[in-house]
Amino acid sequence: MRYINAICACLLGLLISTSVLAEPPSEAQQPLLLELTEVKLNKALPVLQQLETTEGADMLALFKTMLNGDLYYEKESKRLIAALKEQSVTRYTDLFSGEELNDLSKNQVSKIKVNNKLRGYLGEAIARMQLNHPDSVVRKDAVRSLFSDLGANTIELIRTARLKEQSRSVQDVMDVALALYRTEHAAEATDRLQAVKVLEGSLEPEVRNQLTKLAENDPSRSVRKAAQTGLDKIDQKAEMYGFINQLFFGLSLGSVLLLAAIGLAITFGVMGVINMAHGEMIMLGAYTTYVVQLMLPNMIEYSLWIAVPLAFMVSGLAGILIERLVIRHLHGRPLETLLATFGISLILQQMVRTVFSPLNRQVATPDWMSGSIEINPLLSLTLNRLYIVAFALLVFMILLIVLKKTSLGLNVRAVSQNRDMAKAMGIRTDRVDALTFGLGSGIAGIAGVALSQLTNVGPNLGQAYIIDSFMVVVFGGVGNLWGTLVAAFTLGVANKFIEPVTGAVLASILVLVFIILFIQKRPKGLFPQKGRAAE
Repeated sequence: MRYINAICACLLGLLISTSVLAEPPSEAQQPLLLELTEVKLNKALPVLQQLETTEGADMLALFKTMLNGDLYYEKESKRLIAALKEQSVTRYTDLFSGEELNDLSKNQVSKIKVNNKLRGYLGEAIARMQLNHPDSVVRKDAVRSLFSDLGANTIELIRTARLKEQSRSVQDVMDVALALYRTEHAAEATDRLQAVKVLEGSLEPEVRNQLTKLAENDPSRSVRKAAQTGLDKIDQKAEMYGFINQLFFGLSLGSVLLLAAIGLAITFGVMGVINMAHGEMIMLGAYTTYVVQLMLPNMIEYSLWIAVPLAFMVSGLAGILIERLVIRHLHGRPLETLLATFGISLILQQMVRTVFSPLNRQVATPDWMSGSIEINPLLSLTLNRLYIVAFALLVFMILLIVLKKTSLGLNVRAVSQNRDMAKAMGIRTDRVDALTFGLGSGIAGIAGVALSQLTNVGPNLGQAYIIDSFMVVVFGGVGNLWGTLVAAFTLGVANKFIEPVTGAVLASILVLVFIILFIQKRPKGLFPQKGRAAE
């Protein structure tokens, strides 16, 4: 426990230390910012030009806010303020620190006006700042934002920035921008042909549009042919990245199925219990996450770290309670356990409706799980799904270690292979049953934490995954964890590849039909359980 606390403290310290604080204006910028609040409109341009050349606080936010017409200043203190309009309400924040200024009224602030001349300068200045930004991602996005407005001035900016650019990925995007301009404005067919060669295979939407226009309307046959060749290459890449995208979503669905089914695989394999309340254990884990965020509204970034062990405990204790009160009295009667657990599932659903209401609840996603990793314009991997895939594999590996390296795991494996012999050897099978059911239910609670980041939390959340969980367990082999892993990812990927062709409902039906036919040939699943009592 001491080591776990130390690790948590280190992680918390790391997260705090990596938080970004706003940089205040430098001494050279402060008089210029003050002058900006006092100068007349026709005298503001020289002040902005000087601000652009100063070092200190990032002027990009200032210029963007001013260009959008949302830059104000407080009349008394002269500090700069950003206005955020939401319907009929206007909120004010400090431009540099982002501090909420709830006590300010409209009478206490004044707007810094902008005319067309200033707007033109601000647009070019923002482009220059972004093209010279230290972050290569910002520079790349800046070039992409200029694709739709490639005039002589912006091209000159890109050409100048290209000479000193060090990042290969940013250079490629700049070359695309220069080539797009040449295809539009070059008089000679040879120049346009060279530009088309640069654009071949680029996945930028503007490139596809421009090549389509050239393939249809360019007066030069060689340019039209080259443009069509470039479009064919783009189509080939789009097909490949579409396949990768479908595979990623299939693996994401498979990881959810793995988390939902892995606990069921343990209880079903060891105890032979058809637990129809397993979905409600998932639901309890999801609602635990919701309650944690309600109780800790200012700690959303750390809520999942708290919710995971709590969800495991809540669902695990609920599972042990169900096993002790109901299931142990029905041992060896699978049909009656099915009916009993189905009744328990209805009770749990109604209990949640009574406490939380029947309405779905939304669980906030922490910032570190938001957004995506953009590989190219056609392929981006969402962070929440990436984290869930990694989390599912981590839970799987921890469960393997528990079953292979602990006394509980040894007892579970002994009971699952031959219950009577294990009992004869002195193993308390009733205690193993309770702990096994609690372990399986606890893992289902962890699955609920993961699902809360993908969908809304509601009383019927678990019902959407109980059938799929049983399919995964039966397909992989009852009680076999590796079989559950393979089956979960296989069914997840298969479902996502069938969906675009048949639709979601028919895809699920086809998967179910496949499993039924498969079981006819291999009743024990992909990886049948071994042991004297396996039959």
